[in-house]
Amino acid sequence: MEWTAGTDKVFGLFHLTWNHPVHERSRVSDDMANIKSQKKRNLTNAKRAERNKRVRAELKTRTKTAHATIGTDDNDEAVRLAIKRIDMAASKGIIHKNAAARKKSRLMKKVNAPV
Repeated sequence: MEWTAGTDKVFGLFHLTWNHPVHERSRVSDDMANIKSQKKRNLTNAKRAERNKRVRAELKTRTKTAHATIGTDDNDEAVRLAIKRIDMAASKGIIHKNAAARKKSRLMKKVNAPV
């Protein structure tokens, strides 16, 4: 039982792994696929997950900026950009269309609330 250091094969990220006899047998790895198409699919899935993570992070940033600018002159532009990013994420399937509608509704509710 020990910690081992390594790098991710897909993105080259540094990570630590806990080696334990029980966990060694149950660990799922990218190397388990023997079929060429499945190996390609694993790489594609990792790339998409990374991209989706970046898009979700940008959604949060744009929404926070829109909330922070309520009552200022920059609010219209910040809200417009936030709604644009929410719609783009929904159209790409990164978030569900109902989740996008909910986020936009809550944002506009706060923007239009009496100060």
